Amino acid sequence: MTRPAIYLDHNAASPLLPEARAALMAALDLVGNPSSVHGHGRALRNVIDTARGQVAALADAERKQVVFTGSATEAITQAIVGGAKAFDASAIVISAGEHAAVGKAAEATGLPVIIIGLLGDGCIDLDQLAQVIADAEGNLLVALHWVNNETGVIQPMGRINGLVGPTRHTLFVDAVQAFGKLDLEFAASAPDMMAVSGHKIGAAAGIGALLVKAHADTVRLIPGGGQEQGRRGGTEAVALIAAFGAAAAAIAGRYQAADVAALTARLEAALPAEAVVFGGDRLGNVTNFAVPRVKNSTAMMGLDLLGLSVSSGSACSSGKVGPSHVLAAMGVNEDLAECALRVSLGWNSTAADVDAFVAGYKSVLERQRARQGQAA
Repeated sequence: MTRPAIYLDHNAASPLLPEARAALMAALDLVGNPSSVHGHGRALRNVIDTARGQVAALADAERKQVVFTGSATEAITQAIVGGAKAFDASAIVISAGEHAAVGKAAEATGLPVIIIGLLGDGCIDLDQLAQVIADAEGNLLVALHWVNNETGVIQPMGRINGLVGPTRHTLFVDAVQAFGKLDLEFAASAPDMMAVSGHKIGAAAGIGALLVKAHADTVRLIPGGGQEQGRRGGTEAVALIAAFGAAAAAIAGRYQAADVAALTARLEAALPAEAVVFGGDRLGNVTNFAVPRVKNSTAMMGLDLLGLSVSSGSACSSGKVGPSHVLAAMGVNEDLAECALRVSLGWNSTAADVDAFVAGYKSVLERQRARQGQAA
């Protein structure tokens, strides 16, 4: 008998929305190049223009501020590597809790990288950030996440905007986990650039976008034939862009934040009494927790055998199962961090999914404790 598969790893990638699938398949039936001036080309260009408006609407951005990229990682790299050159940055400022895409892009600039610590609740140390800004002699490119992908902690973006926005420094925000869940208000807010992703909101993988203010229009990374208003070369992946736009238009109706938060609360209320949940002010779809002496590698194997898909953190760390750099930055000891699991819910999660996870995890926990008792 085929085991039931329950997917609880939406922070890694959210299942394809029906609307995104329909848009993807319809665009695949179109032929031509969107840069061509004939009717076939114009039809493809219209698909891109429609999707650009849909993504802009979800980000509270202007259409012209949306640059489609091959992924959020590409958008992040364009913002940091291209931005460092465009704004003559003297150093890159990131936090200790950034996604690897931000850290690697910062290293790739060849400039000094200043790392801001995290507090115990997962928030960026704003006092340290303020001091770094006050002490800076050259131009800084500040690259920070809005919502942490591992813990779901929401960074105090209003305060970050207030620290960086009025200065000469450049602010880039990794909004991948915030997009579709929080109001980005990009056009009216302080960040100069912002990255978002398609497959985190129910589009297909392989598409992202960099949101760029007019004064940051010189940021480049991929030269080419002038696509994306000259800001990102290469023939556009029209079908993926169409799916991205359709997902952006549909996600508000599919993802009900209050309902998802209620499911997360249901999950956390059913965890064992000794479970430790990490992070303070969190997005309502994420629970990162640990039960002492139950390694995440063991728990994930047991859960997978039961058809339950969760993770131990970022899916972009080469299949890593082990201590998290985010939890380490929060001061969590290594033994406990090695027990951490991330459960992330999304647009199609149900109470039955949550209950199945709780039952499955408790059964894994009981087997693990039985083995530990035998070993003792």
